Amino acid sequence: MINFRTDLALERRDLYKKANNLQNEIDGIETNEEQIGENIKITKVKILNEKGEKAIGKKAGNYITIDIKNMKIAGEEDIQKASEAVTKELKVLLSNLVGEQDDILVVGLGNLYVTPDALGPKVIQDIDITRHLLTYMPNLLDKDTRPVSAISPGVLGTTGIETLEILKGIVDNIHPKLVIVIDALASRSIERISSTVQIADTGIVPGAGVGNQRKELTKDTLGIPVIAIGIPTVVEAATIAADCLDLFIQKVQEEAKSNDFLNKLQEENKYEMIKEVLAPEEYNFIVTPKEIDELIENMSSVVARGINFATQK
Repeated sequence: MINFRTDLALERRDLYKKANNLQNEIDGIETNEEQIGENIKITKVKILNEKGEKAIGKKAGNYITIDIKNMKIAGEEDIQKASEAVTKELKVLLSNLVGEQDDILVVGLGNLYVTPDALGPKVIQDIDITRHLLTYMPNLLDKDTRPVSAISPGVLGTTGIETLEILKGIVDNIHPKLVIVIDALASRSIERISSTVQIADTGIVPGAGVGNQRKELTKDTLGIPVIAIGIPTVVEAATIAADCLDLFIQKVQEEAKSNDFLNKLQEENKYEMIKEVLAPEEYNFIVTPKEIDELIENMSSVVARGINFATQK
């Protein structure tokens, strides 16, 4: 099992292949890549069976990773192109799970007042809500408009209620046909912080990436399909330290000063070594970049637009 804290199926697949020196694909997993222009890369990881599940610790299903370059300096055109990629992939999943006019509930997980965890609530603010309009003012909308409702249920620490308990009550009362859940994730890669979107048709376990695991939000628990959209906003301190060691070793080797010890160190699992040192002292912090405010704003726009265009014709 992979020990790095990451919610991304693609990262877990890459880590497993590296740890087991695999050149070919993992048994039970299929992967496809697509490049869109210079700044967007889409990688689809499909876990086919129990072998694939055990290898990378993710449920069988589809995991779509959209990597977007230069989000720190993204302009309106960049945000729009990224949202179009989200729309395209989300539409495919929706068409496989629900009808064109079936009700959808959009859920934004997280804490609005903690910036790295504010993605979900911020996305909800920009979702085009139609369910109430179709009920009370249907003449204002096209007849083929899909009913969409949305909620940001808060976090257990401020509500005292598990998210699953809240959503189960809503689902049982308004009867949507599908739930889209948005949440902040943890990544293994510094480069992916607020620059990657993962879309999965397997639901989500909130807080799993940072060791604060809550009850899962899946078809098994809610009774209807759950699509999860997540963006990495944090990494572990141990991950950063391990990556810095890699860069240091690479620099030394480039200057022809490498030795057997450095070569061996680069091949070993530095993450576990560093974590063993940091964890007992409670120094293995969860870290986010200083530009996180702007990154969250940009990525929340990408996700909200992607959902709005995917849920309506």
